[in-house]
Amino acid sequence: MNLIQGYDPDTLREIVDARECTMRLAEIENQRSLPVLLERVWLLKVLERLDEALELADEAVRQARMAGTRKDVLRARVLHATILQNRGAHAAASQEFVTCANEAEGQGWAGIAAFAHQHRGRNAYEARDFDEARESFKQSLFLRRAAGADDSDLEQALRSIEAAERRGAETSALV
Repeated sequence: MNLIQGYDPDTLREIVDARECTMRLAEIENQRSLPVLLERVWLLKVLERLDEALELADEAVRQARMAGTRKDVLRARVLHATILQNRGAHAAASQEFVTCANEAEGQGWAGIAAFAHQHRGRNAYEARDFDEARESFKQSLFLRRAAGADDSDLEQALRSIEAAERRGAETSALV
């Protein structure tokens, strides 16, 4: 089930139907598997229920460490960092994204590395570091291509690069 309807061209955040997300959250609220736990974290995040999302993200990381694979741990950590980002803790989120991206790249997991770089770029974009955002988005695009991502994922990365370049140019023009 894909609840993402698109991405806001100014913030680069997901556009979702809050009603559908709330219904999905209610549907899975008592399930405890790691994939469902991660979905619940994401749903809480996009619904801006960040305190609940952070608490559940901490639980997801613990569960992944105890019973998951290294890939599961990285996915959980990246999602946890997105909660930090949405709470405005950009430096902490950036550090976690970098660590996860480096580990994934070191293991040859291009898809997870691309995921971490894309979110690092969004974090930098929100922190108004458009040069870092652009570079992270470019790295995400490169890795997504290497992983054989579908056209919609590649297009999202390209749009993110364009947004960072546009915002960087606008900021430079104001100085």
